[in-house]
Amino acid sequence: MEQLRFSAFWWGTIMFGSILLEQKMASSMTMLKLKRLCKFCDVESTSCTGTGSCMTDCSITSICPHPEDVCVSIWRKKDDNVTIDTICHNPAHKLHGLVLEDYNNSKCEMRERNGMGSQFFICSCSEDECNDHLFFTPYSLDSQVVSVILVSLVPLLVLAVMVITSFYWYRIYHQRRAGVKRKKTPLDFSDAHAIMMDDDGSDSSSTHANNLNHNTELLPIELDAQVGKGRFAEVYKAKLKQGATGAGEHFETVAVKIFADEEYASWKNEKDIFSDADLRHENVLHFLTAEDHKVEKQYWLITAYHPRGNLQEYLTRHVISWDDLWVLGGSLARGVAHLHSDHTLCGRYKVPIVHRDIKSSNILVKGDLTCVLCDFGLGLRLDNSLSVDELANSGQVGTARYMAPEVLESRINLENIESFKQTDVYSMALVLWEITSRCNAIGEVKDYEPPFGKVREHPCVESMKDSVLRDRGRPEIPNSWINHPGIQVVCGTIDECWDHDPEARLTAQCVAERFNDMEHPDKLSVRSNSEEKIPQDVSATEIEEIEK
Repeated sequence: MEQLRFSAFWWGTIMFGSILLEQKMASSMTMLKLKRLCKFCDVESTSCTGTGSCMTDCSITSICPHPEDVCVSIWRKKDDNVTIDTICHNPAHKLHGLVLEDYNNSKCEMRERNGMGSQFFICSCSEDECNDHLFFTPYSLDSQVVSVILVSLVPLLVLAVMVITSFYWYRIYHQRRAGVKRKKTPLDFSDAHAIMMDDDGSDSSSTHANNLNHNTELLPIELDAQVGKGRFAEVYKAKLKQGATGAGEHFETVAVKIFADEEYASWKNEKDIFSDADLRHENVLHFLTAEDHKVEKQYWLITAYHPRGNLQEYLTRHVISWDDLWVLGGSLARGVAHLHSDHTLCGRYKVPIVHRDIKSSNILVKGDLTCVLCDFGLGLRLDNSLSVDELANSGQVGTARYMAPEVLESRINLENIESFKQTDVYSMALVLWEITSRCNAIGEVKDYEPPFGKVREHPCVESMKDSVLRDRGRPEIPNSWINHPGIQVVCGTIDECWDHDPEARLTAQCVAERFNDMEHPDKLSVRSNSEEKIPQDVSATEIEEIEK
């Protein structure tokens, strides 16, 4: 019996020891499993291009020394030298000054890191030998994150659609009621008077202009004298009848641009641009309405009338002061900047517009000596829906004397709509040069001369290619011009705006800001050192407006 007990005791002891040994071996096996197997070749050259996916071609597999280690691959390119570094690393510590953030992945997804002195990609992962196969793929959001974003945005999108739809139907309802009211009552031109006279920049006039543009009745207009003629149309000074009263009839002066039947396309293009209420700006010609005169086979645009005429005429008749240059140049830049901008002054989105025929004869001078842009027959709305083919078919347009080098060469970058704005900036620089050339602050002022005055009066594209492309010529800026600190800034701005490289030119907004940053003239009332040659047919009322 004692022998039996002794045998049972030793048998139990052996079994217990066996169990402990198995647990220890299992624990050891567990510890071994925690240590990662990674490719470990340090730095070696590679044919991996850094795009798509590739293998490291590392032939060495190493057991990482610590259970916490993960597999890491680093791809570098400096000049023509491309290398891959495959190692084990503890993610709790920085590697090359970087924190490993994606080591829980099963794949080694390469992410580019900047500021490493070369093109630098790094990835980390937690599967055996996972750093052998590298994936150079753009980062994609987890599907759950995408779902959360979509769920968050859908209510906002639905609300936005409801608001836009409600606003649209409200406008339709309002316009229909306004149309019924017009049919029931005589046509009232007091609103037209407000449009022509309102220069405070308020939005109310834009709304009236847009409504009048839908009016099918022709305005009672009496043409007066012809004041201008271009390639596509003639411009007349005219009287707009405001209504008949017991005291007699009252008229308001307007400008009427008349297009012949064959110039319908130019009229329609300018009408469409003017009809955008967001175009309204103090430095863009004030538009009243457009009319189709079927009987005469003519198309009319009716706008504000400015008795000072266009900028070229004004500079021909006047020597200007520094104050005048500051006002004329700054207002011109603000007008072009507004055309090019993709938002209004109040922050609302607008379609950017390029003029494509900026020159001194397409700029009018207001009574306060500020400029307004006119003649949008060649203008182009830079709508996002325009294709490259549509932009290419817009043609080589403009006046040869003012064409940018890339326009003369027909090499505009159609992939970038900013390229069209850069051509406007070049043309604006030539106009700023014209203004500066007539300023008494430069010293001796010569008679007015257009840019590239040595070429013939109406140069062709080929003639301008010789001057601008072959000779890299620009209008002369004499050293005497930069003696005045303000004009020195203007000349530097001009030089940057007519740079041969379009990408190097300033934006119109930058030019406008430079004028704003210059010292504001103390006395804007002193306008010019020469007497203005007032045409004999200008009325006393218009002379008073000029003197203001």
